[in-house]
Amino acid sequence: MTTRLTRWLTTLDNFEAKMAQLPAVRRYGRLTRATGLVLEATGLQLPLGATCVIERQNGSETHEVESEVVGFNGQRLFLMSLEEVEGVLPGARVYAKNISAEGLQSGKQLPLGPALLGRVLDGSGKPLDGLPSPDTTETGALITPPFNPLQRTPIEHVLDTGVRPINALLTVGRGQRMGLFAGSGVGKSVLLGMMARYTRADVIVVGLIGERGREVKDFIENILGAEGRCTLPW
Repeated sequence: MTTRLTRWLTTLDNFEAKMAQLPAVRRYGRLTRATGLVLEATGLQLPLGATCVIERQNGSETHEVESEVVGFNGQRLFLMSLEEVEGVLPGARVYAKNISAEGLQSGKQLPLGPALLGRVLDGSGKPLDGLPSPDTTETGALITPPFNPLQRTPIEHVLDTGVRPINALLTVGRGQRMGLFAGSGVGKSVLLGMMARYTRADVIVVGLIGERGREVKDFIENILGAEGRCTLPW
C-alpha cells in the first residue's frame, strides 16, 4: 500500500511539473470593424484605458500592433491604435496586455530600475537605441492616483543647474516647475541640454514630447552627448 501511494504521489508531482511548463492560456477577441482610427473588437471585457495588442500578418511573420481601449458599446470594444494599422485583417486576434496573475488588467506598465540608465526609449518603453529591452522585472503604472497637494514637500533647497546665469538671476528650487519659452532657433534645446548635463542630480530624465525624428537624433547625439545621456523617453 505504501509503495502504491508513493508511486501515485510521484506521478502527481511529475504531472504538476509538466503542467507548470505549459504556456499560459491567453484569452483573445476578434477585430470586427475598422473606421478611420477607431477599431472595434468583440470577445473581450476590458476597462477603459486598458492596453491591447492586435495581430498583424506580414507574410510569414506576425507582428503586434499596440492599441488602447477608448470606449465600449455592449460587448463591443472601441480601440485606438498607437501604431500603424496597415495590413491588419478583418477577424484579427486581439489580446489583452499587462494581465496579472489573478487575470486582472493592470493598465499600461512601463519598465523601471537602474537598467534604464543611459537608454533611449519611446513612449511605450521600447528601446530606440538598437540595444535589447531593459533587463528589469520592475514596472510602474503609467496612470496613478493624483498626489495629495498637502503632502508635497515644501521647496526649501536650491537646485544647482550648472548654468551660472540661471543660478544667479533665476534661481531654481528642488521640486519647482519651470517654463522655458522662446522663439524658434534661439537655443532652447541647447539650454535644456546644458541643464541636463550639468545639474547636480543622481538621475535626470528628459522627455522629448512632440519633437520630430531629426530633432530627437540631433538632441541626443549633438546637444546632450554621450556624457549627458540618461533615460530619454520620446
